[in-house]
Amino acid sequence: MVGLFSDRSGRIYEETVISAIRKTFTATAVATVVLAGSAACGTVENLSAGQKLDRAFEKLGKERSLSFELDLDADAATLKAMDAGAEPGERMPDEAAELLSDARISVSVQSRKPLEKSGEKDFKAMAVKLSGPDGALFEYRLVGDYTYVRADVDAVSRISGGPEMSADELPDSAGAFKKLVAGEWLKMNTKEMEQTAGSIAGGPPLGDEDPSAEPTLDARTQKKITKALRQVIAREVDFRTSGGDDGTEHIEATAPFRTLLTELFDELRPLTEELPPGAELPTAKDLEDAPNKKVTADFTLKNGDLTEVSVDLAELAENAKVKKFAVVLRLGKGEQATAPAGATEVRIDELMEGFMGGAPDGAFTEEDFAEAPQG
Repeated sequence: MVGLFSDRSGRIYEETVISAIRKTFTATAVATVVLAGSAACGTVENLSAGQKLDRAFEKLGKERSLSFELDLDADAATLKAMDAGAEPGERMPDEAAELLSDARISVSVQSRKPLEKSGEKDFKAMAVKLSGPDGALFEYRLVGDYTYVRADVDAVSRISGGPEMSADELPDSAGAFKKLVAGEWLKMNTKEMEQTAGSIAGGPPLGDEDPSAEPTLDARTQKKITKALRQVIAREVDFRTSGGDDGTEHIEATAPFRTLLTELFDELRPLTEELPPGAELPTAKDLEDAPNKKVTADFTLKNGDLTEVSVDLAELAENAKVKKFAVVLRLGKGEQATAPAGATEVRIDELMEGFMGGAPDGAFTEEDFAEAPQG
């Protein structure tokens, strides 16, 4: 919704942020891969480390609730240095760098079943919050049959370079949208919201798709994939463990980035026909420009429970000015998501109508409509 207010500078900001996030999550895949194959590593230390990680993740899988927080361990100057090679008009704005350096994504989920056995329909409550240096930018809660949202529209507009907005300046015809701009909680029936969103997109209502049509992996293929990943992990990943007297233990997994990814996809390529349709694997040529510096994932265990994963990405930046750049994931017991008090119940079509009636002058240009996807 807020993205609709962005002008060209706003779109540049969004593309820059998306690019930065894509880089960080690509590198985080190293940590995921390590987990998939850690139990079969070759040396005594690797075996011990793998067993501990396996036990920690087995415990997580048996829980019915989980919370985690994701953020970047890097300052704004570092993020700007990483973007120094971009064209002058496409470099990361100072506001975006400040936001990313202090941004946190917090998620909490509760399920009717153990997490390892949970499907989408098993989750009974969820809370998601994106926070910036000055507080929450966006919050979303799913509780029972309703979805609750609120946003700091003015803050997001300033950061993205979009037009400033104030609820006081919007006409009464903006309705529910005016309440959103004012930072109030809005409440929508989840099923009706999904049906309306599906209609707007020109397809079936969200959630009404035939589950049998979703691509899945059978147990036999999953075992083949796990075996292939473990073989690569055994060859390429080095483990080191260290611990303290308070029950805290660190397990570090280090591997050369490009070599690890290349060998992983080489092992998976013979299984291509058994993978879901559309699952295209990159070739060695596709990965040849990826840096081959070593990347380290640091897993923190407290009395056997996994509490934090930190992936050091500074080497991948290939920039001498980048000294500290990591993705940090902190885990904990999921807190029960609750319905916020005083939320105003609205319909999504009412919200869209209010937006069109209350959008500030200059929010849309001929260029915006020219760039809109057709079809």
